[in-house]
Amino acid sequence: MAVALAVAAAAENTTIPVNVGVVVDLDAQIGGKMFLSCIKMALEDFYASHAHFKTRLVLHTRNSKHTVVGAASAALDLIKNVQVQAILGPVTSMQACFVINLGDQAHVPILSFSATSPSLASLRSSYFFRLTQTDSYQVKAISAIVKHFGWRQVVPIYVDNTYGEGVIPFLIDALQDVDAHVPYRSVVPPSATDDQVGEELSKLMAMPTRVFIVHMTPKLSSSLFPRQKRLE
Repeated sequence: MAVALAVAAAAENTTIPVNVGVVVDLDAQIGGKMFLSCIKMALEDFYASHAHFKTRLVLHTRNSKHTVVGAASAALDLIKNVQVQAILGPVTSMQACFVINLGDQAHVPILSFSATSPSLASLRSSYFFRLTQTDSYQVKAISAIVKHFGWRQVVPIYVDNTYGEGVIPFLIDALQDVDAHVPYRSVVPPSATDDQVGEELSKLMAMPTRVFIVHMTPKLSSSLFPRQKRLE
């Protein structure tokens, strides 16, 4: 009887591991490490209040190294070698585009908490789940501001990649709905130097339009705004 009770108790305490991959940029000062900490804290909080759950998520973290190739390589390793049942991440929309395709081929769900580009929806993947709002949700608010102040010409300044380009068609449509014209689009390369950003700003300052909508990464923005101040 004692043996039977011991076996029953052991069976009751047995948990079932569920391997889940996490692809983040661990080299970033802000972003990857913070995301990973939040995921771990969320898991701890969940299991603290659901101790009776038999399944336990086991995280397998990989570093995307802030590149598309790094993210794809990390996802492929998780799918083939770890055989994860789902992947959280990667962080950027460009990385997500490639990882989503890998998830489709392997039938592994990809859950993105930060890829905001509307263009990802066009992939029509049955294995892609976006856990955040897309950038297209911003355009109605932006166009409402433009309409309120009666601005008739607006120039978007955006980064030349999936993150920057994805929202532009939605933004242009929203501006047209409030009779605002876009005479020029300022496209900045993702790897633009401070001098290149300065050249583009000088070109914009020579134009009659004085209303700009900036949609770019924090790194480029930190170069653009200080230089814009100096040009005033």
